[in-house]
Amino acid sequence: MQNVPHATRERSIKRAGYVFGILLVLAGLALVLIPQSSRFAAKGPANTGHDKLACTDCHKEAPGTLRQQLQAKAYYLLGLRETNPTFGHERVSNDACTDCHARGQDAHPTHRFLEPRFKEARDQLGAESCASCHREHKGVRVTMAPTSCATCHQDLALKNDPLDVSHRELIAKAQWTTCLGCHDYHGNHKRQTQQKLEDAYAAKAITDYLAGGPSPYGNDLKFPTQWGAR
Repeated sequence: MQNVPHATRERSIKRAGYVFGILLVLAGLALVLIPQSSRFAAKGPANTGHDKLACTDCHKEAPGTLRQQLQAKAYYLLGLRETNPTFGHERVSNDACTDCHARGQDAHPTHRFLEPRFKEARDQLGAESCASCHREHKGVRVTMAPTSCATCHQDLALKNDPLDVSHRELIAKAQWTTCLGCHDYHGNHKRQTQQKLEDAYAAKAITDYLAGGPSPYGNDLKFPTQWGAR
């Protein structure tokens, strides 16, 4: 008879464990499946200009029902399927970015980096993907280092150099922090490129802009986004 309370306690502990486990699973599913809770599941703060967007504006739902996705994933893990299926949501593609950031002209379009001569840029920077330079959930505008121009422009030589200090000289001195002081990477701002190095925007103004601060290039865009972000 003395063992009865102990057995009852054991059953109570097990029951509480089961309930806790079920609640934990339900909470996890809620974070994944309920749209209103998606912000809680985000890996970090939205990047500059994206704070008003819904998660589903960029993260499109993967094809198939939840059961079909789980079944396909199981087949892949068992070696019964060649391709690894997407579960939950698709990876964010360049198309998801250009749906809002469509441009008729771009000084550095991602498709250009698919050319064989840009293999190094693909290997080092992943420059063929928008998300490599604009990694989301970092709370900034750009995650690419402002000196990344060095990856492709080490051999740059202009026949009629418009700058008062030649680009060849700047490259020889490895002054890569000056590039964005004159050049808007995507060329989307309506402006005149400086022709004197002393007129270049300060390095701090550039790093502040990449981190989400005001644009030194101005706010007049050739191809504005559909919601007016810059």
